[in-house]
Amino acid sequence: MTIVQSFTRELAPLVTAEKALAATAVPRTPVGIEATNAADVQAAVRMARELDVPLAVHATGHGSFVAPQGGFQLETAGLGGVTIDPTRQVARVGAGARWGEVLAAASPYGLAGLSGTSPAVGVTGYTLGGGLSWLSRKYGFAADNLLSADVVTADGSLLTVDADQHADLFWALRGGGANFGVVTSLTFRLFPVANVYAGTAYFPFSRAADLLVKFRTWAETREPDELTTSIVLIRSAAHSPVSGPVVAVRGMYVGTPEEGRRALAPLWKVAGEPLADTWRSMPYAESGTIGGIAPRRFETFRSLSGPVIETALSLVSDPEVDELEVRHWGGAMRRSVGRGPVGHRNVPFSIAINGTPSASDGLAQYATGGAFLNFLKDPSRTASAYTTANWRRLRELKRTYDPTNLFGLTHNIRPGSDTVARDGYPLQ
Repeated sequence: MTIVQSFTRELAPLVTAEKALAATAVPRTPVGIEATNAADVQAAVRMARELDVPLAVHATGHGSFVAPQGGFQLETAGLGGVTIDPTRQVARVGAGARWGEVLAAASPYGLAGLSGTSPAVGVTGYTLGGGLSWLSRKYGFAADNLLSADVVTADGSLLTVDADQHADLFWALRGGGANFGVVTSLTFRLFPVANVYAGTAYFPFSRAADLLVKFRTWAETREPDELTTSIVLIRSAAHSPVSGPVVAVRGMYVGTPEEGRRALAPLWKVAGEPLADTWRSMPYAESGTIGGIAPRRFETFRSLSGPVIETALSLVSDPEVDELEVRHWGGAMRRSVGRGPVGHRNVPFSIAINGTPSASDGLAQYATGGAFLNFLKDPSRTASAYTTANWRRLRELKRTYDPTNLFGLTHNIRPGSDTVARDGYPLQ
């Protein structure tokens, strides 16, 4: 039975019955719909509009997702598939593809996509939210390297968007999240990266303060774009191969081990001899072994001032904090202005915390207030992920492509043309 037949025979009566409960306090389970092609997605969107019920899109379990009360929960994990064009150095993937599939398919050609720290993450939500990769200092955000997308808009139309077709919608998709339609496939650039020098080195925690002081100047003045690094403060041995607390240097160099060691030498000079060291030459397809943080709290900083460093160091003694990662951004991410609305490209540092969010409140007073959509846990702060100009333009485009806010169960950008709703966060 096709999804359209399911609507007419089963789904519409069920949703109509659930709508009768909308005024009551009875929790309403959404109707699950599994899409296997773009036509299924179009049918789901049209039916949600006709019945005036919420629509949530769920792909791989990563990214922003809010289950609806009643209405439809559209599952797009079945829209899989990865195709590599080694001549053009591009990949075309379905909405349900994960980065591990892309890495495995691209690796035989010596190519790499701008994946994150985990190969289990879905490509679509990651890319629409910006996409921060170990390769981003050299090649930009994943969103910057999106070439085209097939997307079902709020009126049920299936559009192919790129720099020439529906260019305004294409711009919005490159960092605007899932606000403008249901993406069914993406085409994006790959890069000639077969092997990298990467890993994590662990040092005594007594070196942490000096290492962070060195890092704040070295990163901004001497770190090459081929190198991405973060300083990780680790409280317990559960998160490192040696007894904690320890400080670690984690990262990746696009080049030979010899070049990578030379680039890292200023940090090693301060940190001393590692307690343990996993830095090695590896295929990029194994980059998921480096490690990383799935942050419960994420803030951006214009500098690593003394108070920021002191506060970060003090948090490691808090039993509710497991890890704290100070990461340097910049490079191609800073230079790619105009490709999409990914915000705050000029901010050089971020701090991500794996632990209870309230434990990091002391850092917030020194932060910019700007967020990164992929790591934003609080949907009410969505505006803080964008500059004022980009926020205004995104709201105007939302009014054009989704005026009734059908795609509102996400990090929502409400339709409008004013600059209200920045929720009090500093303008960047």
